[in-house]
Amino acid sequence: MKKLAVLAVIAGLTAGIMTGCGGTQRNADAAAQMTGQGNGAQKAAVQSGEVYDDRDDRIDDQQDDRSEAANADQAAQQQTTQPAGAEDEQKAAALQTALKDAGVNEADASRIRVTSDRDDGMLVYEVRFDAAETEYDYEIDAQSGRIISTDVERWDNDDRDDRNRLANANVAVSRDEAVKTALGKVSGATERDIRIGLDYDDGRYKYEGDIIYNGIEYDFEIDADNGKIIEWSEERR
Repeated sequence: MKKLAVLAVIAGLTAGIMTGCGGTQRNADAAAQMTGQGNGAQKAAVQSGEVYDDRDDRIDDQQDDRSEAANADQAAQQQTTQPAGAEDEQKAAALQTALKDAGVNEADASRIRVTSDRDDGMLVYEVRFDAAETEYDYEIDAQSGRIISTDVERWDNDDRDDRNRLANANVAVSRDEAVKTALGKVSGATERDIRIGLDYDDGRYKYEGDIIYNGIEYDFEIDADNGKIIEWSEERR
C-alpha cells in the first residue's frame, strides 16, 4: 500500500510538471504568435507608409511635369510667328520709326535690313541701314514701337584705312574687280548694296565685305591675288 501511495504521488507530480510545461509552451507559442502578428502589423504599416510616400512622390512628379509642359506651351505661344502680313506691317513701321529718328528719307537709304529677335523674352525688331557714308542700327520694341537703343557709325576711318592698305599693297585684283565678282553672285544688287575692304590675314591679302539686298545679308571673302571667292554665306530674315 505504501508503494502504491508513493507511486500515486510521483505520478501526480509528473502530471503537474508536464501540465505546467505544456502551459508554458502554449503561452510561449501564443506570445510568439502575437509577436509575429505585431511585427506583421508593424511591417504592413511601414509598407503602407512607403506606398503613400511613393504615391505622393508620383503625384509631385506629375504636377511638376504638368507645370513644365504648361510653361513650354506658354513659351511656344509667345514665340509663335505672327501672320506674314501683320509681321511685315510691323517691320515696315519699325523701319519708318528708325528713319524718322535718323532724319533720313527711305529713298536715300541703302542696305536696309529689318530682322526680329527676342531680348529678355520681349520681341524686338533690329533695323539697320546706310545713308551718307553712315551706318545706323536700331533696336525697336515690336509691341509698342518704342526705340530701345541706337548705334550710329561713320565710315570715314574705315575708308581711310582701306585706301592706305590699297596704296601699299601689291595685289593682282583691284577693288573694282572684287566688287564686280561679289555683285555677280546677287542678281539685282548694285554698288549701293555692298561694303568691301582690303585686309591682310594668314599671310595673304583678301577682300572682305557684305552685301545687303532685299533683306538678305551676304558675307564674303575674295582672294586679292587670284580673284577667287574664299568664303560665301547668306543670312535671311
